[in-house]
Amino acid sequence: MAVQWFPGHMHLTKKTLEERIKHIDVVIEMVDARLPGSSANPMLAALTAKRPSLKVLNKQDLADPACTALWLAHYNGREGTRAIALDTTDGNAARRLIAPCRELAPSRGNSMARPLRVMICGIPNVGKSTLINRLVGKSAAKAADEAGVTRNEQRIVLEDGFYLFDTPGMLWPRIIVAQSGYNLAASGAVGRNAFDDQEVALELLDYLQAHYAAELATRYQLREVEALQSEELLEAIGRSRGALQAGNQVNLQKAAELLIHDFRSGALGRISLETPQEYARWLAEGRQLDAERQLRKDELKSAGHIRSKPMPRSPAVKKPAPFKAAPRSRKPAR
Repeated sequence: MAVQWFPGHMHLTKKTLEERIKHIDVVIEMVDARLPGSSANPMLAALTAKRPSLKVLNKQDLADPACTALWLAHYNGREGTRAIALDTTDGNAARRLIAPCRELAPSRGNSMARPLRVMICGIPNVGKSTLINRLVGKSAAKAADEAGVTRNEQRIVLEDGFYLFDTPGMLWPRIIVAQSGYNLAASGAVGRNAFDDQEVALELLDYLQAHYAAELATRYQLREVEALQSEELLEAIGRSRGALQAGNQVNLQKAAELLIHDFRSGALGRISLETPQEYARWLAEGRQLDAERQLRKDELKSAGHIRSKPMPRSPAVKKPAPFKAAPRSRKPAR
C-alpha cells in the first residue's frame, strides 16, 4: 500500500496559488515539526522557488527537541530561507512570524503603498488555521482536527502594511516517497479513506521500535519491545489497552487506532519520525524508483503496450493526470 490523497478542492487550491504567488513577497510554509521533510509540499516549493521563505515547524511541543534542532539548522542553512519552531497553543509565540517576514523582504511594508504581502501555506491539519486565529485574536479561520477543513482563501491584515493571505491545506498529486505517505497518514494530514489504519500503525511501529522503544515500553507496560515483530507488537499493544473482541482475541483495527491516536496526541512522548539525513535518503530512493517506473512505462509505450492519450482540444478541458501509487512492500522480518 502507498498513501495518496489529492481531492478535487486541492487541485483548485493549486490554481489559486499559481495566480496569487505572482503578487506575494514572502511565503510562510507551515510544516509538522515531527515530520518536516515529509510535510513540506514539493509542489509548493516549485511554485514559490523565487520567493523568500519562512519555514514554521509547528507542533514543536510534540516533536523530539533534538530532531527539531537538526531541522532548524537544515532550513536556516538555505539561502533566502528562515526557520522557526512554534507551538500554536502559545498565543505569544505566534507573533514571532512578523519580524522574520519583514527581514526577508525589507523593502516592503514600509508604507500602505508598498504593503508586505505574505502567503501562508501548509498541508492539511498542520495547525495553520489555529495559528491565524491566535494572530488576529479571534476565529478568523476554521480550525478543526481534521484534514481538509479550510476550503477558501482569506486575506487578513495583521499590522499596517502587512497583509497575510491564508490558503487551504494542500498535499500533492503523487507522493513518491513511500515513508512520507505513512508519516503523513500517522500525523493526521491525510483523509481517513486514503489509508489503512493497520498498515500505517505497523509502519509507525517499525520506526518507533528503532528509535523510541523506551517510550513504547513505558506507555504500554511492555518488555523486550525491540525483540518483537511489528505485528506482534501491535497485538501486544491491543491486549495492553484492552482492545479485545470475542474469544479474547485482539481487535487489531482498534489497536491500530489507539496507537495512532497516542502518537498524534503526544501520549507516547515527544517523538519525531525523521531526521534531515533520513528524509534525504528516502527522497533519493523515491526518485530512483520513480525514474525506473517511468522508464518501464516509456518502454511499454514504445512497444505499443500502452496507448498514448490524445492531446486535449484546449487547456480548459484538460484533466489532471490520474494518481499513481508508489510501490511499497513490507519490511522483511527482523
